[in-house]
Amino acid sequence: MSLHETVLQAQLDSLRKCKRMGEGAFAQLRDEDFFSRLHSEQCSIYAYMKHLAGNMRSRFTDFLTSDGEKPDRDRESEFVEERVPREQIMAMWEDGWRIVFAALESLRPGDLERTVTIRNEPHSVILAITRQVAHYSYHVGQIMLLAKHIKRSRGEAWSYLTIAPGGSKAFNKSMGV
Repeated sequence: MSLHETVLQAQLDSLRKCKRMGEGAFAQLRDEDFFSRLHSEQCSIYAYMKHLAGNMRSRFTDFLTSDGEKPDRDRESEFVEERVPREQIMAMWEDGWRIVFAALESLRPGDLERTVTIRNEPHSVILAITRQVAHYSYHVGQIMLLAKHIKRSRGEAWSYLTIAPGGSKAFNKSMGV
């Protein structure tokens, strides 16, 4: 594989894992859990998902040809708490990821070295992608923490999406380590 293919595949793999982790958390939640908040200054899982979807649409629509902060984006509204059906939340989530993957899977050799802008600040394409991998992973981590807290506060077990505490030795053995 070329360096372009190797780097792009690594970024896509990281994004796919991030998406799977979020979905693993969602699968453990009741519909009303998407709107739970730890306190008034804490976002709900829904708000984080709405923010991620808005960011994805803005950053990756016309990725190589327009600024990553689209003029019609209302970032502040992404944090407004409201109640909507789970199907709407999941459709918004899927649409955001569809835009991301379509943009990245269309990149060709040489595109990673091109320059794109985010809020008029120039970034190499690979830096712009890396920035978003970090951003999405950060918020999915927040979602997972909230989801685990919500389940545990009801006395329900959390199904770990990574190696469970105390499970490192068994996991390493299964990997031949």
